[in-house]
Formats: sequence, structure tokens, C-alpha cells
Amino acid sequence: MPNDTFHWLDVDLIGELLHEHHPQRDPARVGFVELKKLVLALPGFVEQPGHPCNERILEEIQRYWMEERLDTPRDDD
Repeated sequence: MPNDTFHWLDVDLIGELLHEHHPQRDPARVGFVELKKLVLALPGFVEQPGHPCNERILEEIQRYWMEERLDTPRDDD
């Protein structure tokens, strides 16, 4: 990203970053309240006025995070 910040609508990037920052976490076991906190804690995340977080956005973030996890070989494989 040109300015190194991102927001709720960057669901694919957020999924990638969550996987990088929390590789041992199973996204399927993370509830939406916790997921929102994890996203807010990511470096570079900035909430934008007019783009609030909702359940659909969190579902998409979780889906991208799951895809990242499935695409990455684990040490126990």
C-alpha cells in the first residue's frame, strides 16, 4: 500500500497479516469480538470514517485468514 496503512475494506491484506502475526492461531476458533481486537492491534491499521466494521467484513477477514493458513505448510506436515 502506498501509505502503509489499511482499513476494514482491505480484508485480503488483513487476512495475510493476521496469519503472519498469529501463525499458530486457528482462525476458526477466533470469535468476532476477539478478531476485531486482533485487527485493531495490527501495525498500520487505521479505521476510516464511514467504513465501520460489521459482521460481514469480519466473516470475510476470517475467511481470508483461513485461506492463508491452509495455503501455508506447517512444521508438523
